[in-house]
Amino acid sequence: MSATGTPATGSAPAGSGVAAVVVAAGRGIRIGGGTPKQYRRVGGQAVLTRTLAALAAQDAIDRIQPVIAADAAEFFQTCLGELDAGLRGKIAEPVEGGATRQLSVRAGLEALAGAAPEIVLVHDAARPYVDAPLIARAIAAGRDHGAAVPGVPVTDTVKRVVDIAPGIGRVHETPPREHLRAVQTPQAFVFGPLLNAHRDAAAQALDGFTDDGALAEWAGLPVVVFAGDIANRKITQPADLIEADRTFAAGSAETPAPGARTMTSYVTRLGTGFDVHAFTTGDHVWLGGVKIPADRGVLAHSDGDVALHALTDALLGAIADGDIGTHFPPSEERWRGASSDQFLAHACELVRARGGRIDHLDITVLAEAPRIGQHREAIRARIAEIAGVPLSAVSIKATTTEKLGFVGRAEGLAAQAAATVRLPEEDGPSLDAQAETAMRQG
Repeated sequence: MSATGTPATGSAPAGSGVAAVVVAAGRGIRIGGGTPKQYRRVGGQAVLTRTLAALAAQDAIDRIQPVIAADAAEFFQTCLGELDAGLRGKIAEPVEGGATRQLSVRAGLEALAGAAPEIVLVHDAARPYVDAPLIARAIAAGRDHGAAVPGVPVTDTVKRVVDIAPGIGRVHETPPREHLRAVQTPQAFVFGPLLNAHRDAAAQALDGFTDDGALAEWAGLPVVVFAGDIANRKITQPADLIEADRTFAAGSAETPAPGARTMTSYVTRLGTGFDVHAFTTGDHVWLGGVKIPADRGVLAHSDGDVALHALTDALLGAIADGDIGTHFPPSEERWRGASSDQFLAHACELVRARGGRIDHLDITVLAEAPRIGQHREAIRARIAEIAGVPLSAVSIKATTTEKLGFVGRAEGLAAQAAATVRLPEEDGPSLDAQAETAMRQG
């Protein structure tokens, strides 16, 4: 089933040598925010754009078959538009993925079956660091062995455990790590046997394989592990996204002129926010995305999370884009009882849409009760998840008002927040130009 309903971007002759299936149908919920990780921008381009470009630049790859979610056609077209025109011809019309990775891979393989390649690479969209030597090793190993996956040595000691309580496991075995490999993509296969293995698994209603090497093993295909690349990291957690942004931003989203490279000049902005809600009947309050038991609730149109509301306003203030009421009017019924995490995620996306980076988020809760000390780390972790920033970039504190004012009289609670972000300097000279000017003046 086509995901876009538009003519194919590229095509390949029947029996072409090497094709690649790029799995981009996942939701990437661990990364936080409202946009799947493959469409988040790192160094000025979407993760998926960088992954497609890395594969399409290889002469040995004839065709790339993207697999995307049913509602991601607009995201994908944006990524396609960012690609160099000379690379787009290799990109086939995307097909719609399934509820699991395995179902998505099969959809990509079935799309290739009409012009079956000799070798197929299966690659995760969230691995934008893939490079030419790794791709060459994958193709060679696929041709030589029929089924091959890249792996890197495991440096940590691994324990096999048996769960005995929530979060507690008893050690059952410590396998020798010299025999262990952490498996990556692209994984390489002779096309026909892999497609048949996927069809056989589907016929038996088996859809729990998390990588194609495991499915090939189940089907009885000998699978080899070839040398992977420790730099070929998968973007999974918020910290991975931040590191990728730094890595790719060290260069330029555009192709630099020979012997020269420009870098974006950033300006630091500080935004502040404040929110207050009166107490009412209830048995809990929401603070920083965490539900905290209390002897009263708060009176609010949404869930009344003063911490997230203040933080949302701080981010909107940093980019001079109104306030929370501008984007989520309390007069609109659809926001009644709404979870405030979507407000914060929206503000973070607005920052990133402008090419900005969130450096630090700081919140102070003003309340006589409830006490948040035991919930502090859970709140920090939840905010980091929503905002897509490392835990170290989130601070939360609490204070009373020494029995003064409405907070001191325990009539309500409040929060103030500050957000530090970096935004590309509008119409400013590049760092290279600034350095050149300084040298001339010096």
